[in-house]
Amino acid sequence: LGAAAPGEFDPYRVLGVGRSSSQADIKKAYKRLAREWHPDKNKDPGAEDKFIQISKAYEILSNEEKRANFDRYGDAGESQGFSQQQHRQFHRFHDGFYFDESFFHFPFNSERRDTSDEKYLLHFSHYINEIVPDSFKKPYLIKITSDWCFSCIHIEPVWKEVAQELEALGAGIGVVHAGYERRLAHHLGAHSTPTLLGLINGKITFFHNAVVRENLRQFVENLLPGNLVEKITDKNYIRFLSDWRKDNKPHVLLFDHMPVVPLLYKLVAFAYRDYLSFGYVYVGLRGTEELSSQYNINVYTPTMMIFKEHIDRPADVVQAREMKKQLIDDFLSQNKFLMVARLTSQRLFQELCPVKKSHRQRKHCVVLLTGEGEKFAEAYEAFLTFAVANTKDTLKFVHIYSDRQPEFADALLMDEEKYHGRSAVVILERRNNAGKIAYKALEEPWQGSKEDNFILLDLLDQLRTDPGLLSSETVVADLNDELAPMFLIRWFYSTLDYISDCWDSLFHSNWREMMPLLSLLFSALFILFGTVIVQAFSDSSDTRDAPPSGKEETTAKTEKNDASFSKESNSRIPKKGFVEVTELTDINYTSNLVRLRPGHMNVVLILSNSTKTPLLQKFALEVYTFTGSSSLHFSFLSLDKHREWLEYLLEFAQDAAPIPNQYDKHFLERDYTGYVLALNGHKKYFCLFKPHRSGDEGGTLGSCEDYNALQHVEARGKSSCSPGSRSIKNKLHKLSFWMERLLEGSLQRFYIPSWPTLD
Repeated sequence: LGAAAPGEFDPYRVLGVGRSSSQADIKKAYKRLAREWHPDKNKDPGAEDKFIQISKAYEILSNEEKRANFDRYGDAGESQGFSQQQHRQFHRFHDGFYFDESFFHFPFNSERRDTSDEKYLLHFSHYINEIVPDSFKKPYLIKITSDWCFSCIHIEPVWKEVAQELEALGAGIGVVHAGYERRLAHHLGAHSTPTLLGLINGKITFFHNAVVRENLRQFVENLLPGNLVEKITDKNYIRFLSDWRKDNKPHVLLFDHMPVVPLLYKLVAFAYRDYLSFGYVYVGLRGTEELSSQYNINVYTPTMMIFKEHIDRPADVVQAREMKKQLIDDFLSQNKFLMVARLTSQRLFQELCPVKKSHRQRKHCVVLLTGEGEKFAEAYEAFLTFAVANTKDTLKFVHIYSDRQPEFADALLMDEEKYHGRSAVVILERRNNAGKIAYKALEEPWQGSKEDNFILLDLLDQLRTDPGLLSSETVVADLNDELAPMFLIRWFYSTLDYISDCWDSLFHSNWREMMPLLSLLFSALFILFGTVIVQAFSDSSDTRDAPPSGKEETTAKTEKNDASFSKESNSRIPKKGFVEVTELTDINYTSNLVRLRPGHMNVVLILSNSTKTPLLQKFALEVYTFTGSSSLHFSFLSLDKHREWLEYLLEFAQDAAPIPNQYDKHFLERDYTGYVLALNGHKKYFCLFKPHRSGDEGGTLGSCEDYNALQHVEARGKSSCSPGSRSIKNKLHKLSFWMERLLEGSLQRFYIPSWPTLD
């Protein structure tokens, strides 16, 4: 890429093309060089100036008039009275716009300034109350400018040309003077001039490219949704036209010889998207011959057809060598509805059946209340035929599905038995917007017979001379919106729009403005990850409580009663006033053991149905002082249900055999009630507590005296007790000392290859 000498600017040399190059070659060279020298991608210090030269060169050579002036005078025609040596070049990179500003080229005298922008000037209230609502019908291209803005003056010729072209196609144009409308400029997010932006559906999108005609046209086209116009061929035209019943809209076909859909047609499709569905047929494409022959299309003249209930023939046709916006608007505005449209929403009901404003502006609606399916098809077809033959400006023929709008149907038919499962016809007139209507229903259900046609035609003739024929009045509720998208779909699209806005703001906003948001984002992430890391370390450390001091260890060895032990364990203050003990079942087995968090243990008490209550009471008393540790979980296992699981585990325990001659008198099996297992699910080992036994369980298990001797001070002097209950509770005697050793890590560990299933 050759650099121009001072005072000389040769666009051919800048783009590296010859003077006889075609527009296609010039455009190709511009795209290649623009990608190479874009300041966002090329970090060379001179990339900014190179890109400005490339943009200026393409602006001159892409315009035939400017190119001819340059070839003739060595100048683009903006100042033939001055030589290039008299020009002082000011190059500037500004918020995504690239300008080559010639200071002395532009007159600053206000009398000579172009006043074409005055008709596009916007004010804050005008923008909020009119432009934003109108952006749901057409996109707007808005320029923010100010006085003594050299770049604004530089882009003025391109802006004027594009504004006139887009306005003729149906786009909206707006100009905001930042000096007089600072509130609006700030509302739009423009912090410098010039700024170009697009507005569609109330959403603002900023322009970030070189200000040339092609880029601005493409920017406006990109604002439009991508699914406005469907490409139609011989393979899909029947399916497209047959969708009128599902969409409840007429379908429009445009036949043209352009390979891409014209921007004019896309803008029209956006404006009428709530009423019509649009398709485009490229007549020069193979695969459209059948379609062109079917409807006798002149392939050399753009043709627009509109189809309603009958797809074999168009309801209306317009042909013109140049399709103008006004011609298309007049054509489509007269064909916005089907011949017998279905009332699917309150908005459609209000448009098709407007409120009576005066006696001369009376409009009546003939409503067919019917159902879906083949059963009602004959009645509907007869009603459609009648509507086509009797269409008038003062009459609108519509139909409604009674099962989808039950409140509306019940208000008109009074839930009469004769109409159940059959179609009915009602003539109505809306009296106000609160739902009040005057109506008259046909006496008999509508079957589409000749007699039904004569009766309805007679009523309509009487209605022209006698408005009082509609003798009944009622109030109907608003219709349900049958075609409204589901909540999840609306939420999904709203989320996509929000993500798109964030993405655009992140990569195209001023970084200084983004700093508070980025600072808040990184602070939140730091706090989040910091909390997770601290929690992870604290969880792993909870399993290792500090060993008792020498003094406490001596006290534990010398003192044998529970009272002294409770004083020793004051360092572990319980978090709750009770002990949570859950049953270990096949449902919670995985979460409470197999996938137990590292460092956590589940202390499981083995019991039977007959020993459940006393053992749980004693177990809770013994382990209560240890509930302050978050790494311990407490459960119980039913021996009656899961004996095989327990016996499998005990096979891995050394010295785990039960006390001889201890059998359950019902099942003649070993009695494991009172065993306690501390299970480490992550490391696959367990510690075992064997119950303290005071006698043969086959007979009378201890006495009050025996129990008192074992319990020392706790039960001494009590005259009444339950020997069986006390002997059962005595099995867990000294469990608290075992728990202390468990936390110290001094108990023997029995490892297993894997945890068995709990059936």
